[in-house]
Amino acid sequence: MSMQPFTVDDLYLHQKISEIHCTEAPTLAACTVRSVDRESNTYISRIWGYALDGSAAAQQLTHGPGNDQSPRWSPQGDQLAFISDRGGTSQVYLLPRHGGEARQLGQFSGAVSSLRWAADGKTLIVAAAVQVDPDWRGQRANGREPAQRNESAPEVAWRLPYKSDGMGYMLAREIHLFSLEVATGKTRQITDGPFDVMAFGVSFSGDIAYVRTREGRFAHRTDLWRCSMDGSGQRRLTTSLAMVLEPVWSPDGKSIAFSGSEKEGDAQENLWLVDPTGRLRRLGDESLCLADPLTLYWHPDGQSLLFAEAHRGCHRIVKLRLDARKPEVLVDGDVQFGAFCPAGARYAYTAEHPSQPSELYACDPDGDNQVKVSDLNPWWRDRTPIQAEARQFTVPDGNGGQETIEGWLLRAEGRSGPYPLLNDVHGGPAAYALLDFDTNVFWQVLCSRGWAVLALNAVGSASYGREFCDRLQGRWGTLDLPQHLAAIEQLRRDGICDDRVTISGKSYGGYLSGWAIGHTNLFRAAVVMAPVGNIETHYGTSDGGYYADPLYMGTPEQFDRELARKLSPMFSIEKARTPTLFVQGKEDERCPKCQSEELFVSLLCAGDTPTELILYPGEGHTFLGEGKPSVRADAAQRIVDWLQKHVGQPVPPSDLNVIEDEQAPLTSVSA
Repeated sequence: MSMQPFTVDDLYLHQKISEIHCTEAPTLAACTVRSVDRESNTYISRIWGYALDGSAAAQQLTHGPGNDQSPRWSPQGDQLAFISDRGGTSQVYLLPRHGGEARQLGQFSGAVSSLRWAADGKTLIVAAAVQVDPDWRGQRANGREPAQRNESAPEVAWRLPYKSDGMGYMLAREIHLFSLEVATGKTRQITDGPFDVMAFGVSFSGDIAYVRTREGRFAHRTDLWRCSMDGSGQRRLTTSLAMVLEPVWSPDGKSIAFSGSEKEGDAQENLWLVDPTGRLRRLGDESLCLADPLTLYWHPDGQSLLFAEAHRGCHRIVKLRLDARKPEVLVDGDVQFGAFCPAGARYAYTAEHPSQPSELYACDPDGDNQVKVSDLNPWWRDRTPIQAEARQFTVPDGNGGQETIEGWLLRAEGRSGPYPLLNDVHGGPAAYALLDFDTNVFWQVLCSRGWAVLALNAVGSASYGREFCDRLQGRWGTLDLPQHLAAIEQLRRDGICDDRVTISGKSYGGYLSGWAIGHTNLFRAAVVMAPVGNIETHYGTSDGGYYADPLYMGTPEQFDRELARKLSPMFSIEKARTPTLFVQGKEDERCPKCQSEELFVSLLCAGDTPTELILYPGEGHTFLGEGKPSVRADAAQRIVDWLQKHVGQPVPPSDLNVIEDEQAPLTSVSA
């Protein structure tokens, strides 16, 4: 049977499991499955049940209308609680395990964001939004009701952050904890104050550990707190960490494990434990990196933790003893895990890889007997087979020597080079190349058309150790661009690619793409998406720039504006001759549209270099993977068309030079 090439429209076919929660006896995984409704240009999420032991066929548990998510089995396994917006706003619903109609439980004035069961199965703890008046500036209402707001209401900013990508203005609401009685639907508020509850967990004895933002002018830091089910005994457990995420109680209810970071803006979260004495300590070594804080669970022995670890650009499921430095690897491979949940005799997880669609898998606790449980994307088997190869590259280390880095090389199977090449740069920069199809559909489309794609994990990437990641601070562009160029040259020598080389990237990847075209004529076409184009203005316009940019510039105590200008693509973009497409969500608060606009206007006015700017109204920073389906399809098609249009024509010569490796981090210079 002949294979069909991938097309952009395949994103309308792809289904993906985003959440898993399991119950035992027999082991049943409740999974949130997301699909696309092309006609309405929206997403549909339904909850499906999968028997991990293969004893029963997959069963759709919820049928809408609306979107269903966040499934949570009761401790007894007889009921499934979930969140649905079928009534207009996100509320709590309850479904019997063995079938029947879901019923709404309680009524909250604001949207429900998460839920957890108490151990007795009689109560749910729920996080929900509460409307407040921003003119109160964090003071309590004293019996007053907040005024009803409309679209023209003023947005008062009295603290940071006051906005967030995907949410917009934040200070007209708070997120607090409530108890919800299963029998009656009665609710009672547990927390109150000028802060947001970001995550929480409930112990077997009924205590609550929760993560809340700090009060005052700077609320981006989070701390771990605990209290009783009735809200009494509120106590702060951490003070020295900048960020706390997803607390998980030990089986005996005495210790709390969680991921978090010590520095503001640090995306490399470590694993931490608060023990019964209140002592905080780091678990494992400093290089240990969780793939996702939502994959953290206690092992039944109470002496170990299970989680998905990010390791050298891939993920692996591991078991870490509390007294060990290194984890025991249970499930390994050249894949990334989207979700993970242990369930006694079987573990459930989803796997992402460029050569295969997202599906649900299961294995024994020791990693044996791995099987694919779901078959959500049978259409993939009719597409051009894609080969995704992990390769190593010898590159300059920025300190006068060389080092070996890794990356993914994608090509269609059965074809030989040289290929036109797309060098796609990941975001972060403290991240790594993500392998999910939803964000990178243009990878498979280009490979089907005879291209190769390089997704490099250059210096600054996470999951390769603290030193490798931190070395990029204060050296953006000057340290990692030479590594990308060296890797491309190695592919040339190996006959993989020729002079038809292009570059693309989003967020930090957009930064490096914009920086590259102002410092080299190698790239025949560029797609710069949602970039950091001017670090100095990003500091004040991004939702997190005011605390993240000083860290990434290597000056965490204060923001170095002169260094920010020196390292900004804005101040070299006018030298570029590479045809460049700028793509941006118009409501992006992470890398606001002004970052693309400054680059686009400067390049357009500097000469006759082909350039266009695409703005997507209503879309934020995650438009490429989470935007409206039509937006994702349009963006992916424009990327493919732009690259193919310009890859055949060499860039006109101009006076550009890549900044050489430096022996020490850059210091401040005059603008």
